Amino acid sequence: MQSKVLEDLDFTKRGGLLPVIVQDQMSKDILMLAYVNRDALENTIKTGNAWFWSTSNKKLWMKGEESGNIQPIEKILVDCDADALVYIVNSTKPICHTGSNSCFHNFLKYKHY
Repeated sequence: MQSKVLEDLDFTKRGGLLPVIVQDQMSKDILMLAYVNRDALENTIKTGNAWFWSTSNKKLWMKGEESGNIQPIEKILVDCDADALVYIVNSTKPICHTGSNSCFHNFLKYKHY
């Protein structure tokens, strides 16, 4: 496993945004998918809490700033192309705005179910 630094990341795709998968450290559950720009990632590194770029509101936001469901970062993983991230978090409260522990609590119905 190689270490990467901020300068290694490729912010040139997707309008300067990197997708971020948020995963719980203990359960290994996928909690959410969001996006970061460079400022959001710098805030995450600086504060130790998950920050994102809101694609709908066009602004930086810290996860939990309104709900109190702050997501402390344990580790940040970088994919092989340096254009996607995984935040490993210590999640102690529900992460989804619906109150669910994960934003991925619905199933897509298709013929194999």
